[in-house]
Amino acid sequence: MTNSDSISKKMDDQISIDEQLIDEGISQLASEIKVLENWLAELEDSDTGNSDVLAARKSYNDMLRSRREMLSALNKHARGDQDTANS
Repeated sequence: MTNSDSISKKMDDQISIDEQLIDEGISQLASEIKVLENWLAELEDSDTGNSDVLAARKSYNDMLRSRREMLSALNKHARGDQDTANS
């Protein structure tokens, strides 16, 4: 194996690892989003005047928004990587 072959293999391995991490991140975020949506749905039936419920609802909504933003960014990154790989 030549030096350039070795470098190419290392780059391919790195790309494969990066793609795997992105896929795992997307899956994890999607799972967390579902959990947060379920928690928020459960809170809909709770006492809306209760300060603990209001605080939990705000916190869960903030977490949900954050997870959705991260998921969107990862999906864009994954599509960008696929476009680059297909070029």
